[in-house]
Amino acid sequence: MNVSPLPSVDAAAVPADALVLDVREEDEWAAGHVEGAVHVPMSDFVARFGEVTESLAEHGRAYVMCRVGGRSAQVTQYLVQQGFDAVNVDGGMLAWDGAGRPMVAENGAQAFVL
Repeated sequence: MNVSPLPSVDAAAVPADALVLDVREEDEWAAGHVEGAVHVPMSDFVARFGEVTESLAEHGRAYVMCRVGGRSAQVTQYLVQQGFDAVNVDGGMLAWDGAGRPMVAENGAQAFVL
């Protein structure tokens, strides 16, 4: 069986104007996320797939993110299998935060990775 490697990118290499697709749960998102990211929890992903395809049509490529990269890898694989241009963000939000990339939180609180 030929399995191609999952396309992935370092958090520091995600373009500032990229479509970031955050697949973490609601509490994780509220604690801290990439400003302007599209939030579709993995648990809702199939039901909300239309929203994702609309955003992809606008931006072309999705940078898929979760906390450390496991859930986003599954979503990235699904998107690639559907013919979309998607890449997994290696290390997820922990790597994003570690790279000093900006984050925002709900309610104007100090953003952190939950």
